[in-house]
Amino acid sequence: MKNNPHRSIIIWLFAGCFLVFAMVVIGGITRLTHSGLSMVEWNPIIGSLPAISDADWQAPFEKYKQTPEYLIVNNQFTLDEFKSIYWWEYSHRLLGRTIGLVFLIPFFYFLKMKKFDKPLLKKMFVLLILGALQGFLGWFMVKSGLQKSPHVSHYRLAIHLISAFTIFGFTFWYALDLLYPKMLKEENAATKNIKKWSRIMFGAIILQIIYGAFVAGLRAGLIYNTYPTMLGSLMPEPVTSFEPFWKNFLENPAGIQFLHRNIALIVAVLVLFVWEKSRKFNLNTLQRKASNFMLIVLGIQFTLGVITLLYAVPVALGVLHQTGAFFLFASALFFMHSLRRSA
Repeated sequence: MKNNPHRSIIIWLFAGCFLVFAMVVIGGITRLTHSGLSMVEWNPIIGSLPAISDADWQAPFEKYKQTPEYLIVNNQFTLDEFKSIYWWEYSHRLLGRTIGLVFLIPFFYFLKMKKFDKPLLKKMFVLLILGALQGFLGWFMVKSGLQKSPHVSHYRLAIHLISAFTIFGFTFWYALDLLYPKMLKEENAATKNIKKWSRIMFGAIILQIIYGAFVAGLRAGLIYNTYPTMLGSLMPEPVTSFEPFWKNFLENPAGIQFLHRNIALIVAVLVLFVWEKSRKFNLNTLQRKASNFMLIVLGIQFTLGVITLLYAVPVALGVLHQTGAFFLFASALFFMHSLRRSA
């Protein structure tokens, strides 16, 4: 990398990846501590400054008192208790603003210095659009919990989370393109076959992340805290108790948890299958390391998922499990990218 002409851009993109990762982690803490609805509004300038005196704190606290969450759930909250949840949401939003500045300031500098060729500039505009969309989706998600219900829509939560993963994915991929610029000269049938299965595997990982967001939004991890059975049954009656039937897999907490458990098994089988299939071919050093790392992350993440469920999703384990999903997503991307590049 030392002699790479795009070294500064690569560092910038990887810094962006790290900040998006941190954003997802803090977002997970915000959700698990039920802090996400504490900030009723977000002013572009004043909203970036924290309250200092008790008088300053009274204004956001009074606005919070008008929300469904306070009226229905937290109506006994003191000012100090309000502060404890406010700080997490404040940190989450402030980090989002920081990510915007970390992207825009170097972007305009690199643009002025003519560091972008035309294809790379198009990629940077993709990231710019995705970042703006993520900010809108965050507001769109929070708004759903400030109306009649004290909980955000699990659909909007999933969209917001997948949007963050998408930003990370594109940024990570573009950075890898610059870090490993040499494309494979030719692809044989075996390589094409592994790439096909790796795409299927990656699709299953994304589906699992979506259902993880559904589990979080519906708090479905707080029921059936046994494994591998769900309180003695592989598929208890509540899993299919909603009418019409399709709602069991989109809105029924028992059905959502059932799917999240079983998609995890599908992901595990697919990762193992791709790893084993890749062993049969002459992998270069980069590809071998990428496939091994992906397998290790799978083992850690699967174990974390089971432990998190057994302990009914405490904050620390919930955050670790979400972090594991992020690493599995990144490791799968890294492996898929390595299949396109020479070592």
